[in-house]
Amino acid sequence: MNKSNGMNYAPKGKPAPVVKKGEFVFAAIGLDHGHIYGQCNGLIEAGGILKSVYDPDPKKMDKFCDTYKDVKRAASEEEILSDKETLLVAGAAVTSERCALGLRVMSAGKDYFTDKAPLTTLDQLNAAKAKVKETGKKYMVYYSERIHVESAVFAGQLIQQGAIGKVIQVLGLGPHRLSAPSRPEWFFKKEKYGGILCDIGSHQIEQFLFYADVKDATITRSQIANYNHPQYPELDDFGDAMLVGDNGASHYFRVDWFTPDGLQMWGDGRSFILGTEGFIEQRKYMQLGESKSRGGHLYLANKEGETYFNVEGKTGYPFFGELILDCLNRTENAMTQEHAFKAAELCVKAQMQAVKIA
Repeated sequence: MNKSNGMNYAPKGKPAPVVKKGEFVFAAIGLDHGHIYGQCNGLIEAGGILKSVYDPDPKKMDKFCDTYKDVKRAASEEEILSDKETLLVAGAAVTSERCALGLRVMSAGKDYFTDKAPLTTLDQLNAAKAKVKETGKKYMVYYSERIHVESAVFAGQLIQQGAIGKVIQVLGLGPHRLSAPSRPEWFFKKEKYGGILCDIGSHQIEQFLFYADVKDATITRSQIANYNHPQYPELDDFGDAMLVGDNGASHYFRVDWFTPDGLQMWGDGRSFILGTEGFIEQRKYMQLGESKSRGGHLYLANKEGETYFNVEGKTGYPFFGELILDCLNRTENAMTQEHAFKAAELCVKAQMQAVKIA
C-alpha cells in the first residue's frame, strides 16, 4: 500500500472467500483513480475472480495487468459489458463520468461498484436512481475510509453492540497530501472532480450516516477555500461542513490538502464519535510521532473504563464478502442502495451550498 499518496490507497487484507472459485466473476472499467486497486483487492480477497479490464489508456492497462497477472485485456468496454459471465463491474473513472459508466453497466444487466464520489450532480443522482429502479441492479460505492479501514469497521461493530449508547455526534478529520505533480489534469477541474466536499468529503458524510444511524440530514453550513494553490484556481484545498441528522445527531467534518511532506502517511485521518454512554476515537492510519507507525488504532471510553485497541490485521474488511453475497442473493447487507445514494446526495448539496471563504 502506498503510504505517501492517498490516491493510491489500496489495502491488502487476508483472503476470506465467501464463494467457491468461479462463482462470482467481475471486471474493471475505468482506471483513472488508484482506488480501483483497493476495490479489486477487496473483491478478490472475498473470493471474486477478476476476469477482464478495459481502459482507453494503454499505460493504465499495462500497470493494472502487471498488478493482476491473470486478468484479460479487453479490446473495448463493450466486450466486458456483453460478457454474460461477468456479474459486476468495478470502476474508478473520472469522477464526473462515473455515473454515465454506471448507467451503461446497469443497462447491460450488471451490478456496478464505483469509487467515491459516485457522481457530481443531482441530475446524475436522479439518473442513477431511475436506472436502479428500471434494472434492479446495484450502484454501490467504495467509501474506503469506512469500509476499507479496520479501526472504522471495528468502531461500527462497537456501536452496534451498544458500547457507547446512542451516537449523538460524529467529528471527522480527513487531511490528504496533494502530491500535485502526480495528479492528472482532470483532478484540478471542478467540473470533473466535483469539489473537495463532494470528493473527499463524501467519506466523512457517509461515516456520519452509518455511525449515527441517520437516514437523512440537513447541511447547516459548508465552506470551501483555496488558501495556498493559486496555480490551480479551481481547486478547493480546504473545506468543512456541519450537518444535522433526522434523528437529531450532529456532524462536523474538515477535509484539506495540507498534509506536510514530512508526515510519514498521506493523511492523519481521525474520527471522534460521541455517544450518550461513552466515546470512540479512531487514529486510522498512523500514530503521530512514532516512526514507521501503522494504523488500526481505536480508543474507547465508557462506563466500563478506558480501553485501547489495535485492530490492524484483526478485523478484516467484511464489506466485500457481503457485497458479493448481496449481488448473488439480491440482498442489502453490505450497504443499502438508499444509504449509498443519500451520502452522494448530501456531499453534492454540501458542495453546492458552500460559501467560499478564501
